[in-house]
Amino acid sequence: MGQNAIEFAKAFSFNTSIDYSNKSIVSKKIISAKGGNISLFAFDMGEELSEHTAPFDALVQILDGKAEIIIDGVLNQVNKGESIIMPADIPHALRAGESFKMLLTMLKTE
Repeated sequence: MGQNAIEFAKAFSFNTSIDYSNKSIVSKKIISAKGGNISLFAFDMGEELSEHTAPFDALVQILDGKAEIIIDGVLNQVNKGESIIMPADIPHALRAGESFKMLLTMLKTE
């Protein structure tokens, strides 16, 4: 299994593989590779990641709740079951107006 938090070759649920923590952001690495990684996050209500950039294109999939995702100054409300792509090298931030869980897939662009 290495550094990954999820056991390979065994069925699991993204939603039940991570729990909320009071006044915190919890993260759990699913797969980490040279070309990118896949991680789970659980944001408690009121938590946020301030504006930053990343050298990867990133696919965010909301598993529970609703996220406020700001990309290049534009606010996006992303609900459970919805996804959004955050382009590489573009400023973005995430806020939890309510608690939410997300799957983040980051891929190195060529």
